[in-house]
Amino acid sequence: MSNEKWVAYRHPQPAESPPELVVPNAIPTDERIWVPVEENVWFRPLCMSATRGYWMNLLRVRKSGVLSRHRHPQPVHGFVLKGEWRYLEHDWVASEGGYVYESPGETHTLVVDPHVEEMITFFQVNGAMIYVDPDGNTTGYDDVFTRIDKCRAHYTKVGLGADYIDQFIR
Repeated sequence: MSNEKWVAYRHPQPAESPPELVVPNAIPTDERIWVPVEENVWFRPLCMSATRGYWMNLLRVRKSGVLSRHRHPQPVHGFVLKGEWRYLEHDWVASEGGYVYESPGETHTLVVDPHVEEMITFFQVNGAMIYVDPDGNTTGYDDVFTRIDKCRAHYTKVGLGADYIDQFIR
């Protein structure tokens, strides 16, 4: 008698469904994969959902300082893999192994403190990041499309090719 639970699904997957995305070595050893955001700040794309308007990436910071003041119109999820960070507007610290849910509409200023040598956090950003000044006036934005454009430009510059990002787009 065979054990049916160990038998793989016998039928084809939906033709319209894109292939799974498996990213070995999500924290890459090839430094060219990290896309610069500003001095000592990079992101590593994992999934760029152009069809749903979100992106998942690793954010890496290797120097203390204020990264960005921004708000999100949709929720953001984060999981701290290394180091720690905080928001100027709150009294909590997101530390290694911690999960953060960011509510839609909230404005916050991400800070990495001087005692942190390196911070890496996995973020799922839905919709957009709207950059603002201390009074809430918009100074810029990022969405999945601006992030894809930044990746194309960076990967062209470092010799991986503009189409390197295509493997992460769904």
